[in-house]
Amino acid sequence: MQTRNAHLLALAAGILIAAPGAAIAAAPAHAVYVAHLHAMNAGVTKTATAGEARFTVNGDQLTIDIKVHGAPPDTVHWQHFHGFKDGQPASCATTAADANHDGIVDLIETGKASGTTMVPFITGPASMDVAHGTYPTADAHGAYHYHETVSLKALDAAFGKAFPGQQLDLAKRVVYIHGVPSATQLPSSVASLGPIPAQVTLPIACGKIARASAK
Repeated sequence: MQTRNAHLLALAAGILIAAPGAAIAAAPAHAVYVAHLHAMNAGVTKTATAGEARFTVNGDQLTIDIKVHGAPPDTVHWQHFHGFKDGQPASCATTAADANHDGIVDLIETGKASGTTMVPFITGPASMDVAHGTYPTADAHGAYHYHETVSLKALDAAFGKAFPGQQLDLAKRVVYIHGVPSATQLPSSVASLGPIPAQVTLPIACGKIARASAK
């Protein structure tokens, strides 16, 4: 009888251990996340930058599709998702984030609401090359379309290396579009990262990522 009970206990323990794995295996292999982009710092850009960022998960593939219009024309636009290193949900910075009251919300001032720059939307996002990656350039009408497919496994690995203990967690992130022409005159109070010009990192649009659908 003791042998039989021990066997039953071992079997039950095996089921409990297997259950989490079964739940992971049953997770949706397809999901769509969307961020509706709204203008920021329109007083500087003199235009209302808007658009949509769409993230489609299909098995190991993540397709990132970003369509922007109303951006400063003929300008390279840095774009990323931002978030917190401790996993708390991020939100887009509002005009209330203008701590120095210069009428502009700069990159540093977005930190309280949005956290830090995380994944760059460049050619090959898994490289995580924020400062040197290839970003899209808006056409003469201020529009561009970015489309890139990346291995989730590769991006997860790169993200985990850059932000130990964290996962992509798209629904906790926000998308920022940055950049005005290099000739744009900005007050000296507008801050940036290190030697990178403030014109490059100035936020011009933001949208919170939310899950749109899943199958």
